[in-house]
Amino acid sequence: MDAKVALAKVAASLQEGAELRVKVTHDNAHAIVEASSLITGCLRSGGKLLLFGNGGSAADAQHLAAEFIGRFSGERRALPAVALTTDSSILTAVGNDYGFEQIFARQIEGLGRSNDVAIAISTSGNSPNVIAAVQAARKQGLKTVGLAGKDGGMLAKCVDVAITVSAINTARIQECHIAIGHLFCELVELDFLETSLPEPVDTKSSAFQ
Repeated sequence: MDAKVALAKVAASLQEGAELRVKVTHDNAHAIVEASSLITGCLRSGGKLLLFGNGGSAADAQHLAAEFIGRFSGERRALPAVALTTDSSILTAVGNDYGFEQIFARQIEGLGRSNDVAIAISTSGNSPNVIAAVQAARKQGLKTVGLAGKDGGMLAKCVDVAITVSAINTARIQECHIAIGHLFCELVELDFLETSLPEPVDTKSSAFQ
């Protein structure tokens, strides 16, 4: 590819992503805060997070579970989060015995409790196994959060809190999904850290003049 064409493509893709993030802010800021509050309440009450999705969304589920179990940016206790995309024995056994559509729903049935939160990720909003898992979660009394793309699909209609990235390009949707997931981590972590944070620095003192 010609260097000028490549540079133009890079600039256009980054610009598209930046503009989409601004749109996500306008469309979803309140929903992001609502979902973060739901997650914080779950964790404070002894519940856990169950995250799932397919392909790149599976990677996002694992990424976010790691941030909660490990840390995002501050030191605090580990927070319980499980990605339902990582156990190859469960995935292949359930897929073989019950069908691919049940690989997450079956895990929700076995692991989910009424004070947990299920976080479903689907760029199309219509992945059958994601929808089946949300339905199983709601049946068991779990709260549900959905990260969707395009028009939100079925996912946006069946979760307690829906966050839809209104775009067609899958890559751009996924980029926004992980940014939203990072916001969950940041807001939840701040809530858990706020009681032990150091006193704010007085920027009006002589040392800052």
